[in-house]
Amino acid sequence: MDLSLNEEQEIMKRNARNFLKKECPMSLVRELEEDEEGFSRELWLKMAELGWMGLMVPLDYGGSEGNFLDLAVLLEEMGSACAPSQFFSTVVLGAEIILSFGTDEQKDNLLPPISSGESIGTLAIIEPQSAYDISKIEMTSTKDSDGFSLDGVKLFVSDAHITDWMVCVTRGKGKDREDPGVEIFFVDKESPGISITPLKTISGDKLFEVRLDRVKVSAENLLGGQEQSATDLEKVLQRAALAKCAEMVGGAQMVMDMTVDYAKQRVQFGRAIGSFQAIQHHCANMLIDLDSSRYITYYVAWMLSEGIPCEKEIAMAKAFVSDAYINITRLGQQVHGGTGLMEEHDMQIFFRRAKAAALSLGNAIFQREIIAREMML
Repeated sequence: MDLSLNEEQEIMKRNARNFLKKECPMSLVRELEEDEEGFSRELWLKMAELGWMGLMVPLDYGGSEGNFLDLAVLLEEMGSACAPSQFFSTVVLGAEIILSFGTDEQKDNLLPPISSGESIGTLAIIEPQSAYDISKIEMTSTKDSDGFSLDGVKLFVSDAHITDWMVCVTRGKGKDREDPGVEIFFVDKESPGISITPLKTISGDKLFEVRLDRVKVSAENLLGGQEQSATDLEKVLQRAALAKCAEMVGGAQMVMDMTVDYAKQRVQFGRAIGSFQAIQHHCANMLIDLDSSRYITYYVAWMLSEGIPCEKEIAMAKAFVSDAYINITRLGQQVHGGTGLMEEHDMQIFFRRAKAAALSLGNAIFQREIIAREMML
């Protein structure tokens, strides 16, 4: 097993870092947090020109057919820059579900616009009672003469106000006792009957409650047909959870860098605070958590890229990295003192992002339940 990056990945990492440093400075991140729309179309199109939207899409659909390690490298840099979330919701969630469940015809129609950056989408899966537990989804579809009708509420739908479409997950009829079954629809966001309500979030990202009131969806937009495997959908969400780990590793690295630089420069009692044992131990603990997070993330990304089953390992990574990122930002704030809590300082942005990322795609408690299940407990 070799977890070192190959030449192409090193180039992509360097280019992504340079691009984001120039095009997505923290001043833009702050601006987008305060902006009602929270979206920079100019940045989105520039990212598309670099081929990022099609990174995981096969060549036949306009992508570059990268593997999961490629995605992890890119997301680590995006996490370091606190880049906007539309990439994650469109590419890591929406496009991956289309790839996993869509027919050849659906992929031909839907994936090229995503790869080129023309199409922006999101995933609508969480319901008030379900979180990421697919077995608790209650929304169902009603089949009629010209397609399907959808009724229900979805929560925490990312960037629903600016997307062109959403992938909406409903409950199947559950013909297989071992698998409750799902039906997945590609829904035009402008369809009559859809209403969205913004939700206030700790990280400043744009999440919405989406209500669907007898929303008509054509039969052609039912991805892969009726009664799809809930287990297969869980695997897509697990891959997305690992992708979120890579994003968190990038954020944690930036926090570490800021903290060590500050400890070297900040002088108290006639010496740099980094010379005090307490500060040294804080920084050492941060590095332990950071390197452990990076190792488990890239190890499991390697397993995915090699086609090795790793459901338990993904859950382990998400549980560990979620806790570690929060711990790293807390220690970073302690080293910075009151400065690290001020709105004017970038540290508080990373702390809020860490709290939100820990909840995304299943928090540490949710992941530990998966680990216990995989241990046959």
